[in-house]
Amino acid sequence: MIEILQWSTLATCGLIAAARIPSALRGENRSLFYIFALMTAAIFLSIEAPYMAVDAALGGINLANLLLRFIIFAAIYFVGIRVTRGFGADHAYRLITGRLGMMVLLVISLVMTILFFLMDTVGSSAGLSATSGKSELNFILVEYYGAAGRAYPSYVSVVLIPAMVRAVGSRLPVLVRLAAGLLALGGMAIALTLLFPVVPPEWGALEFVVNYTAVLCFILGLALIWAARVKNSRSPGRKGHLPKRNLPGFHKNIRM
Repeated sequence: MIEILQWSTLATCGLIAAARIPSALRGENRSLFYIFALMTAAIFLSIEAPYMAVDAALGGINLANLLLRFIIFAAIYFVGIRVTRGFGADHAYRLITGRLGMMVLLVISLVMTILFFLMDTVGSSAGLSATSGKSELNFILVEYYGAAGRAYPSYVSVVLIPAMVRAVGSRLPVLVRLAAGLLALGGMAIALTLLFPVVPPEWGALEFVVNYTAVLCFILGLALIWAARVKNSRSPGRKGHLPKRNLPGFHKNIRM
């Protein structure tokens, strides 16, 4: 069941990224292509077989896990920028890209990197399960490392949720409101990952469900906003933008 969820999520994200290639080559909204490409790479590395192969090429010391964490950071950062700009959430945009947001990213990245190199990481292990079992110290370090890896995506998600909730209750087009709802649900799922340390071991599968629910919600939410823009651009008498009177709170209309 978990493998089906992983590979289906990878296929969905990969197909959307591939569909964005022509637009990216034309110079249209390349950042959206980068988001889907980063998400595809993150999902790919989160699956055991690809992870083991990539990490073996990197020396077999679980550098693939650290790489995965930074890919996720980059993806969620660009998601935050695109979504806050698209929905005109200026305050949320400043919280992500301003001094506070950059400080949060820097501190979390530094702490996560230090924790990684304090561990005995020799021997590729997807999810660092084998690494965690090497010693009591390693177990503690892996827990803190995982918490640091979840902290930044959770920060961005919490910042985005209020703007998405407002958009759901607005008079925006149905596709856009549905997209906002999915983005809000994805943000809530990511925020819930902060509770993973208190989840009983026998509920381990729940962590996979929460993680991949969050990823799918973000992927589908961004894809729906893109679909709304495409639909609008093909409507007679329009110039590629949705009218401002139908998009309260948007910054220069949809730019996804």
